[in-house]
Amino acid sequence: MIDGLGRGVPGAFGDSGLALRDLVMAATVRIHGPEGGYDPDGPSGSFLGSGFFIAPSWVLTCAHVALQGEGRDVTVVFETGPRSGETAVAGAVVAALPEASPGGAGPGAGWPAPDLALVRLSRPVDHACVYVSERPAKFFGGEPVLYSGWTEVGGRLKRLSGQCAVQGTVGGWADSDEQMRLGGDVLPPGVSGGPAVDLHRGEVVGVLKSQLLGAMGGTSIAIDRLRSLPVPATMAGAESDDDYQAVFHAHDRYHADRHISRVGTDRTWTDVQSSLATGADRALTPQQRVTLLGRLAELPPPVSTHSLLDLLFRLPNVHSVDRYPAPRSWRDGLGALYETRGGEAALELVLRYCMSVISAERPYVTHTTATAEQKLWDWVKGLADSQLSREFRNEITRLWSAGRHRTDREQRRAAPAYGERPREGERPFVLLELEPRGWERDSYDWRVGVARHSGEVVPVAEDSRGTPGHSLRTRLTAALTEAFRRCDEPDSPAMLQVAVVQALLGLEVDGWQLSPDEPPLGVTRPVVVRCSDQESPLSEDEARERRARWSRTWSAAMQAEVIDCEDGLRVPVPTEESLRSLAYETVPVLCRYGDRPDGETSAGLARVVRGGFHVALLRRGMDRPDVVCADFHRGAVATVAEAGTADQLPWKIQELRQGVRAGRTEMFWSDGVALFYDDPHHPLPGSGQLLEAP
Repeated sequence: MIDGLGRGVPGAFGDSGLALRDLVMAATVRIHGPEGGYDPDGPSGSFLGSGFFIAPSWVLTCAHVALQGEGRDVTVVFETGPRSGETAVAGAVVAALPEASPGGAGPGAGWPAPDLALVRLSRPVDHACVYVSERPAKFFGGEPVLYSGWTEVGGRLKRLSGQCAVQGTVGGWADSDEQMRLGGDVLPPGVSGGPAVDLHRGEVVGVLKSQLLGAMGGTSIAIDRLRSLPVPATMAGAESDDDYQAVFHAHDRYHADRHISRVGTDRTWTDVQSSLATGADRALTPQQRVTLLGRLAELPPPVSTHSLLDLLFRLPNVHSVDRYPAPRSWRDGLGALYETRGGEAALELVLRYCMSVISAERPYVTHTTATAEQKLWDWVKGLADSQLSREFRNEITRLWSAGRHRTDREQRRAAPAYGERPREGERPFVLLELEPRGWERDSYDWRVGVARHSGEVVPVAEDSRGTPGHSLRTRLTAALTEAFRRCDEPDSPAMLQVAVVQALLGLEVDGWQLSPDEPPLGVTRPVVVRCSDQESPLSEDEARERRARWSRTWSAAMQAEVIDCEDGLRVPVPTEESLRSLAYETVPVLCRYGDRPDGETSAGLARVVRGGFHVALLRRGMDRPDVVCADFHRGAVATVAEAGTADQLPWKIQELRQGVRAGRTEMFWSDGVALFYDDPHHPLPGSGQLLEAP
């Protein structure tokens, strides 16, 4: 492993353990309601719970703690040192996960996970900060943890600490509400929101969430769940545009600055971590790690999670990083390397990662970006010169030289230095598969994955226990949000492909809102449907015709053909033979499809699919014979013509959905339209189809 688990003496809590406890408690705060301030010697009626400073001017706590009162304002109370006296400062909740408890559930353990909240102080104050692990939660299990918080003792609020053991998890890796189970000590009321600290490594790994009523222990939320904080929809122009990046850049600069400071003699987190560590297989010492994280925090963040994943996948011997919240920052990327082998190869991998960071595309640059790149290179070169082979040193020197002579340093977006940007049609997309449970009415199994241009579908989450139709949107929100984050680029959201049986092609997934303050999915990104029914094997001629039709729609101007409606009257869909006579660039339009198609309508679409068509427009809604269809026919023909080729049609349909939501009357004809889009280059998992050459 790149960063092996150091082990101290089992059960010992010597000088290093005591120093660690002091550091943790110095950064632990209590959260009060905003009304009338607080009285440290009086009743604790305004006391809400605990929290801790995660970065200068930033407090992390539980959502059920910070949002107990009215509004989002709180008072943060802390001490800067022994006998320093308490300081109270106003703060505001700037982000919570989730923002509200569904169903109006009250505060406490009933608030659903992740149950995290970020509080920003209203004015600058001096205070201590914890060190937060960059490791994913999957690498932590079975170790003892130190916790800290506040509780009421004899009518007074007192600070306390204790130890628990991690005894497992509640939920699985695919669940957004996964929690660590703690046991071995009583977690008294009030400690919710406090830190859970890995005793062997000296870093915060979780946030206390709940206590077990009438028993010892409780639950903790893994710190990496913060990665699911909302991502800005547009390209960041400054560090402050993304709260997640702002917090952790400030966190890493804080600890790097204190490590190199010549002022003061107090032990820092790095000092304590150095005394705790015993593993000789660590690629970086605590001093080297804190310096590297400080260097990375001086650079602009990755453009997107997708670009960071792409960078990691191109490194040698990096294992999958898909089964936990995907990395979002440069420090997260470093943590994703911790599953690889140790020794010299581990150090080489860290330095290769640093070189990729130096040459990566930037969402923005500042006047200090070039200097930050130089400082990171100096650190990499110094470490390589002292510990690694000449061959490796020569390799990274060539990489540095090539990067310095790039002419697009202001914003590397056209061609990233670590590889070519995928062409349109090769971008990853999110695949949602819904499978009805035939023995349970309106109940579904589901899978969410990220489909890469290679044809691989990487799972994000799944549930085969049956989800009622009315609960699908709520149950899928976390999984879809995580999948979108892995694919989206700023100003360029990834496509959502919804695979359902033919009878459900009218399901309006494009109308789902993942949160009350967000537009429907079909407005924020292209949403298409495809059929998951198993087909009988194709003959060689049929397979050749399908490839030809798909290729033609990508290379020639498409044309729409309404095939089930004439002069406002419903007519049968033509036979397969008649459909095959249509030009290869034809896009069939089914005006009378409806939400729950009848047998004839379903048979008509089956003929379209069997006729070799991969793209079609479906008009959903109740089949009303007295409604004039002329506007829909004209609009469908014009839309297909304006899109030009099949790769542009999903985005054209998204524009129409945006127009309907914005009240543009000229687009009202498209209300309810669905795009059938069955990409043969990305067959559904288990379909048995061979990938076709693009």
